[in-house]
Amino acid sequence: MTTAVRERAVFTVDAFHRGNFWLVQPRDAGHRAGMDALMLAAAVPSDFRGHLADFGAGAGAAGLAAASRCPEATVTLVEQSPEMADCARQTLAHEGNAHLASRVSLLEADVTLAGKARAAAGLADNSCDFVIMNPPFNTSRDRATPDDLRRQAHVMEDGLFERWLRSAAAVVRPRGGLALIARPQSLPQILAALAGRFGSAEIMPIHPRAEAAAIRIVLRARRAARGALALCPPLVLHEHGHKLSPRADAVSNGRASLFGD
Repeated sequence: MTTAVRERAVFTVDAFHRGNFWLVQPRDAGHRAGMDALMLAAAVPSDFRGHLADFGAGAGAAGLAAASRCPEATVTLVEQSPEMADCARQTLAHEGNAHLASRVSLLEADVTLAGKARAAAGLADNSCDFVIMNPPFNTSRDRATPDDLRRQAHVMEDGLFERWLRSAAAVVRPRGGLALIARPQSLPQILAALAGRFGSAEIMPIHPRAEAAAIRIVLRARRAARGALALCPPLVLHEHGHKLSPRADAVSNGRASLFGD
């Protein structure tokens, strides 16, 4: 999935999608992208050709993965942290991303802003066709850490899903798409925040192994749609030991979409 190459003391440069794009990431602080970002990006339909916003983009993994798999998509990486936005900026400047850079931009903004403040920050209403998000969904007990940058990326605050999904509903055009990844225990808060905003939701559980409980859910929905909630067959990550299943390998390396489209 990733190949790490040291660039200098505080960063690594990591190849994703078998070298089709590269990520500059902090080595010892903040959030380092992995399977979650790739599963999230794979929720975007393969034939998507509109404008996509990656909320809380970090160094840009999910947004670049979507751009890598969808050659006619344009992407805005939205990141609040100056440190992670700097990583995203270096990522976009990396020579291994030259074939994607013209379709991907960076916006330093807080996705929890509302109304005129959100628009003034660059997140205009009805400006996107799809939003993806990997919000901080762990409790402080799950991810206790002295690193403030890592805490911001991982630890959930009260009302987080309500604020993030409020903004997504504002910037996505009617019938536009939403995808997010979270822990299964966050599903009640997510569904409550979706109500009246997004519908026709599809939920895919992600299991580490067939006999183990789901560790993640990926949810996909459409703005102002009214279709019923659907629970999809799960994705099982590992079949034998630590080896990825063929489907998980294809999805994580940009060879297949998560929902089969």
